[in-house]
Amino acid sequence: MQPETIRSLIRQGMSCTHVEVRGDGRHFEAVVVSSELAGKSRVQRQQRVYQTVRRELDSGELHALSLQTYTPEEWSARG
Repeated sequence: MQPETIRSLIRQGMSCTHVEVRGDGRHFEAVVVSSELAGKSRVQRQQRVYQTVRRELDSGELHALSLQTYTPEEWSARG
């Protein structure tokens, strides 16, 4: 599994303004910025992103995905 594949799956599964994915082939880190995350708790945000890669997680093709999730407003406020 390549970072670009995960990035594409997330973008296909939800409306995002920004997605970054880094990883070593099995363990990955992602930054996801989406207005869909507004008003959601941290756990709900992670669940929403995990929905986009559920098949890969369930099959074991994707072993671990660490997430940082933001709304567009939160992302722009980071500077």
